[in-house]
Amino acid sequence: MQRLMLVSAVGALAVCSALPVHAQSAAARLEPTKGNATAGNITFTQKGDKVAIEAKVSGLTPGGHGFHIHEKGDCSSGDGMSAGGHFNPTGKPHGNPRVPDHHTGDMPMLVADASGNASLSLELGAMTVGSGVTDIVGKAVIVHKDPDDYTTQPTGNSGGRVACGLIARN
Repeated sequence: MQRLMLVSAVGALAVCSALPVHAQSAAARLEPTKGNATAGNITFTQKGDKVAIEAKVSGLTPGGHGFHIHEKGDCSSGDGMSAGGHFNPTGKPHGNPRVPDHHTGDMPMLVADASGNASLSLELGAMTVGSGVTDIVGKAVIVHKDPDDYTTQPTGNSGGRVACGLIARN
């Protein structure tokens, strides 16, 4: 009897391990702050030790715009300031997300074309979706008016907040 139970358990484990594993994912719908027209959608999907980010944003002025995850999942104020500062649970300085030392919430700039549209598709390793201290679920995404210089502390001198979106698990 015990042998039959063991064989059944091993068989069930084999079947379960063959089932597809659904990646943790989250999304944010950007809404314009007061006096702005910026809007868009962003998805975040955990892929191993990286997070795949897909962003489509419209209503921007042509050129670069700071793009960050902020510490509070609150877009209730008209100016986006209720989202707090950049998400930085590891205590790093603000910087380019392509170098090792930067805020968890630092992302590459959005670059809008002449029509005010920007798209971004990349993978970053400093954040997670759904677990750990670097979990971005429940935080906010902010699009800024100006380019990020990646050096001014702690914000990158990106100017006002033109859009805000709450990151929620899918």
